[in-house]
Amino acid sequence: MRCVLGSSLLLAALVGLLPAQLRAEENRLTDYEQKSGWKLLFDGQSTTGWRNYRKQEVNPGWVVEEGALVRKGKGAGDIVTANQYDSFELSIEYRISKAGNSGIMFHVTEELDAPWMTGPEIQVQDNVDGHDPQKAGWLYQLYEPMPDFFTKKVTDATRPVGEWNQIVLKVTPQVCEINMNGIRYALFQKGSDNWNARVAKSKFAQWAPFGKPTKGHLCLQDHGDLVAYRNIKIRELPEGKLPSGVADAELKSVGFAPAFPGIQWAGFEGVDADGKPQTFRPIVLTHAGDGSNRRFVATQHGVIHVLPGSGEIKESRVFADLTDRVVYKDNENEEGFLGLAFHPKFKQNGEFFAYYTSKKHPEHTSVVSRFRVSKSDPNQIDASFEEELLVIPQPFWNHNGGTICFGPDGMLYIALGDGGAGNDPLGNAQNLETLLGDILRIDVDHKDPGLNYAVPKDNPFVNQPKARPEIFALGVRNIWRMAFDRATGSLWAADVGQNLFEEINLVVKGGNYGWNLREAGHPFGSNAGAPGKLIDPIFEYDHMVGSSITGGHVYRGKQVPALVGKYLYADYVSGKLWALKYDESQHQLISNESIASPKMPVISFGEDEAGESYFMIVTADGQGVFQFVEQSR
Repeated sequence: MRCVLGSSLLLAALVGLLPAQLRAEENRLTDYEQKSGWKLLFDGQSTTGWRNYRKQEVNPGWVVEEGALVRKGKGAGDIVTANQYDSFELSIEYRISKAGNSGIMFHVTEELDAPWMTGPEIQVQDNVDGHDPQKAGWLYQLYEPMPDFFTKKVTDATRPVGEWNQIVLKVTPQVCEINMNGIRYALFQKGSDNWNARVAKSKFAQWAPFGKPTKGHLCLQDHGDLVAYRNIKIRELPEGKLPSGVADAELKSVGFAPAFPGIQWAGFEGVDADGKPQTFRPIVLTHAGDGSNRRFVATQHGVIHVLPGSGEIKESRVFADLTDRVVYKDNENEEGFLGLAFHPKFKQNGEFFAYYTSKKHPEHTSVVSRFRVSKSDPNQIDASFEEELLVIPQPFWNHNGGTICFGPDGMLYIALGDGGAGNDPLGNAQNLETLLGDILRIDVDHKDPGLNYAVPKDNPFVNQPKARPEIFALGVRNIWRMAFDRATGSLWAADVGQNLFEEINLVVKGGNYGWNLREAGHPFGSNAGAPGKLIDPIFEYDHMVGSSITGGHVYRGKQVPALVGKYLYADYVSGKLWALKYDESQHQLISNESIASPKMPVISFGEDEAGESYFMIVTADGQGVFQFVEQSR
């Protein structure tokens, strides 16, 4: 087995190499954007598609300079798009001058003297020296940024004068949202009671048509100051419909079926100790690698079930019941039992490892522990033994990560989220002094002084002052899930996004994957720069396609030939399933194919010892484990 980890040549090759499908020059569309319905409103060379408000041409005060549409001279006036839009998503970048002011309006009609009399305005200004109390990114006099749910703080995501800022605006009858440099500023619904009440208190109340149109022009405001716009892109969403997706084709020969039809999970009754309904939450499906092909299914509540490797299976057996030490709550459902990995030499040493939220320690504490199988029963845990390797305090209940897996080098890899809340408020993912927001690599076969594990001497930050030596890679938000390709040794990781994008990464030694300086391949927050080189995702998709990625693995089984060599993944929210083929040597996406499904919220994937693939969903009756199968065309 070839192990690509630790290759400086691969790291050098991956840094800054966003696949052509995802990277574009300024004022151009990527292949992905074209497939998902985006169109350019500015080509970087002319003012085609724009005109001044109530006129047929663009005044000379607007000029095109260095690929930007610039309000430069006096008398420029407000300009509008030639076309009108109802439901849409707009992406636009601006660069404001010192103390400058401008605005971006939507649903503008031309019945009154000024565009802001009908169209709501997103403020554009220099937040440091600007004179207007309405700050950049606010919907003028209507909606200000929302406090973070966890920290209760309001973030100013704007960048300084002279740097580019990005606004993403979504407008549909059901919901509208404003994102400033990737950070969610506002959610609202035009025409709702809340909207109408806010309008009534604003200066716009004196104009009856304000905010009433459901279709209109986009408008860039001339406020007498120097301002530049570029990368102006729009995606229309007729009747609020979602884009069709980004699949190249559908894998018609691939289907799925219940893996264990009618199975009874030992001890599962559908209610908890208090008689309240309890769902079956299969979070891990894996194998011991001991030649038995037994399947182990762990639930988020902390029960590990074992299933025989062959024959008809009617009931599972409990391999380990850890519910006495595992915390799980439905209202804090990113905690619980999250990871399970068997030692590569399990057949000889009987060791396996688990990642879970602990009842023993203070609230929101994650633990990685070593366990052993019973010497007298291979289908039963040794209940007398647990050795804690890592005890990790978490500042919040979400973004726990939780995948643990052994690499082809025999080391244990651990995916940790950034600690939670939103936007990584503590800056963990770019901080080498904390384990949060990182992928760790430890040696479980040896022990350093004071530790129940050893730090591999070739870990990338071993000799860096103050850095935690366990860190293998950094800059991740909440990997859900990661897995090694059993044929190539490559480590694949799916990182759940914040507001706009989901991403898939190939993880290499010392790699920085950008969070929270970026979300996927896109700058995030007020930090325009980066402390070093960042590695781009090999694939990303936006939140109109899906908004919570569930990573799988590269299929290496034999029962479904159409999947061989393809990375399986899903989106928990949209319920879509895909198979992605990527050429690592050429850094080239080959295809991204969909697998037809009835919008199933996949919570996790798994592999058995033969390389066959499974996925899991939460159910009330325990019938939520499925296996991929070949089906006739």
